[in-house]
Amino acid sequence: MKYSKLLSAIFITALLPFAAIAAEDEKIWNNVLKPEYFAQQAIEESDNVIELEAPVRAEDPALVPFKIVSKIKQTKEHYIKRILVLVDNNPFPFVGDFEFTPESGKADIAMRIRVNSNSNIRAIAQTNDGKLTMTKKFVKASGGCSAPIGANLDEAMKRLGKMKFRLEGDVKVGEPTSVQLMISHPNITGMQMDQVTRFVKKAHFVKDIKVSFNGKPVLTAKTDIAISTDPNFRFYFVPEKAGDLKAEVTDTSCETPTKRDVCTKGETYTETFKIQP
Repeated sequence: MKYSKLLSAIFITALLPFAAIAAEDEKIWNNVLKPEYFAQQAIEESDNVIELEAPVRAEDPALVPFKIVSKIKQTKEHYIKRILVLVDNNPFPFVGDFEFTPESGKADIAMRIRVNSNSNIRAIAQTNDGKLTMTKKFVKASGGCSAPIGANLDEAMKRLGKMKFRLEGDVKVGEPTSVQLMISHPNITGMQMDQVTRFVKKAHFVKDIKVSFNGKPVLTAKTDIAISTDPNFRFYFVPEKAGDLKAEVTDTSCETPTKRDVCTKGETYTETFKIQP
């Protein structure tokens, strides 16, 4: 991506009143983000496929609750295959690319994200027939990506990679079942100052998530620094029988990264949860 062009546009939006920011966001979308992610592709703007839930004003810009609600059923004939999430005015707008299957049951997903300044949050859904549909919400926030790490980083690193599944309700065979995946990880953005050492920490965040049930993919995601500390995802899967719900999570930790986009190697953590309908 041409980040110099993007960062210049973001700087301009910081000087604008609220009423003008949304219009400036559209310039960022049309001139930078859409060409980068969806060049030459038609996108319909509508709430008919997915809808977003987010606060108008963030209480904590580093922990903004965000939910995508799907409006169509996940069937083998027609389903939401992918949802891309972007925050226009974040230093790195890419939040995550989430892939679903008919075994997902619903293409709903909830999480907490960082919003660095007043911005549109966009979600673009792609169905299995290739059609693209976008919806968006405007959120007022400031400083989410550079919010201090806090004084408990050492304790957080001791818990690094620990995960837990939590079922939300009863498990019913053949029906979408809501589940929560909690990941212990500081998700350092590379823009935060350590409150003890006063140094800016290198970026270290969860970048790949794979969730399967009895070996079949349920949710696959690529994520970035906009996902909040201790990533927490709510989504669905369809249990056809008893089995194993498994999560594999990889972060960006590496020994001597010279710049942010070189840090590709990382640790992989796994967690398995027994499902008994």
